[in-house]
Amino acid sequence: MNTILKRFYYFLLPLLLLCYGCKTDKKPVIEITTNNMEIQTVDSIPSGWNTFSYKNQSQETHFIVFEKYPDGISAADTKADVFPVFDKGMTLINEGKTEEGLAAFGNLPPWFFNVVFTGGIGLTSPNTTSESTIYLEPGNYLMECYVKMPNGKFHSVMGMFKEIRVTNHKSVIEKPRPTIDLNISSANGITANTSYTKGQHTIAVTFTDQKAHEHFLGHDIHLVKLSNEANLEELDRWMNWINPKGVISPSPKGATFLGGIQEMPTGNTGYFSTNLTPGNYAFIAEVPSPKQKNMLKLFTVKQ
Repeated sequence: MNTILKRFYYFLLPLLLLCYGCKTDKKPVIEITTNNMEIQTVDSIPSGWNTFSYKNQSQETHFIVFEKYPDGISAADTKADVFPVFDKGMTLINEGKTEEGLAAFGNLPPWFFNVVFTGGIGLTSPNTTSESTIYLEPGNYLMECYVKMPNGKFHSVMGMFKEIRVTNHKSVIEKPRPTIDLNISSANGITANTSYTKGQHTIAVTFTDQKAHEHFLGHDIHLVKLSNEANLEELDRWMNWINPKGVISPSPKGATFLGGIQEMPTGNTGYFSTNLTPGNYAFIAEVPSPKQKNMLKLFTVKQ
């Protein structure tokens, strides 16, 4: 062995192995990016626990919800049979024909009612990054955002959806250890028994129960930082997508959305991470009248 090879073997190789070990100890994170009206990420992921980092580099508020589809159903079926129904229904509601609009949703295909909402990334303001960890079973999923454009068109109808396959291969991620525990239920709303301190936190969201509310969807939790300009009544009204002015761009003034956990079935727990800086905040559900349902929880982080 010549001198150069000996030096590599005895000195450089151990350092390379050490660096490789450092990389494998790092938690794998699946990146999702939006620049305009799209979802950029990988086409398949392992089953089990997965951590997603969502970079919203657009000028719109977005979220990413994961929907587990029945066997044999694909994004093409959704585009052909689901999006046009929601588009027509919302158009009628925006025209003031609420009863006709709600009736239009009766034209959804039968398989749609077997879709399982399995969590995802909560509302995330423009130029903001949020992170969520959820458990996914093998299968075919649709990722979408149904926030509305100023003209009332759903982002999904404009192209903000993506099909993703969850494989039988198991993830190496373990269940996170939370620093804050939240529970949400139709009976008690959002509950927590904790104080909120500044710094990095992992927040667990446990769905004690789940039910369809007046907007046909279940409850979830989003974190929002509130400035002095924030109007809580406006925020409360905005959280209902059936309202022509709800879940629509622009988002309420003075409200910066920092992620959260999308709707999940009863008994499931999802996690999201955030850095709490001093200021006023709220946990809020995307349901009609969250304040009335105790699904608007205000809190303050002190200096």
